[in-house]
Amino acid sequence: MDLAEKLVEELNCETVFTIHVGSLEIPILESVVVTWIVMAILILFGFLMTRGLKTQNIGKRQAFAEFVYEKLTGIVGGTLGEEGEAYVPYLVTVLLYIGVSDIIGLFGFKSPTKDLNVTIALALMSIILVEAAGIYQKGTKKWLHAFVEPVPIVTPFNILDVFTRPLSLCMRLFGNVLGAFVIMEMLKIVVPPIIPAIFSVYFDIFDGLLQAYVFVFLTSLYIKEAIE
Repeated sequence: MDLAEKLVEELNCETVFTIHVGSLEIPILESVVVTWIVMAILILFGFLMTRGLKTQNIGKRQAFAEFVYEKLTGIVGGTLGEEGEAYVPYLVTVLLYIGVSDIIGLFGFKSPTKDLNVTIALALMSIILVEAAGIYQKGTKKWLHAFVEPVPIVTPFNILDVFTRPLSLCMRLFGNVLGAFVIMEMLKIVVPPIIPAIFSVYFDIFDGLLQAYVFVFLTSLYIKEAIE
């Protein structure tokens, strides 16, 4: 199978099974099933790490759980500040979901972030949250007035910005994940077996986690801008 065929195969998200509701047929795609697996992993991890919590004489498991919690909330909360604390749980959840989704390919699953529908859904969720945060913090009148700032002539550009941000978020994530796959496949073709294994550490693990951070970082910047 050449590179073009492998790329088409990666872009093609197959239907795993179909749910029949009366005459309605709902196809369940591969990205949805892998998303359920990612959700199950995160829920199980959260359950195992947080059961039996104590306020004194905590064990190693609880200490590790608190360390992970502080690091993750610190990464996201550092950008948002105190005013944006309410949005930290959502952003940490998205960070964990994209991070696990990007590296789950190492275990033989097709990453959900290789499905453009998934990255579009993530981007729309984030932008809806950004605009909702602006309305909640400022009120509808001040939120609408922000579109004519700093001068009324820029209003069309401010409105256009609302629609280009989700496009930028989804295409950045989808493009980087797909680009990493293409580079890895090219390396497997042109260099000996050991070299791709070394680069796999970067593209399949580090780059995947980096893309999760970039997505959440940009979303937190948009929220910070919306609530100021």
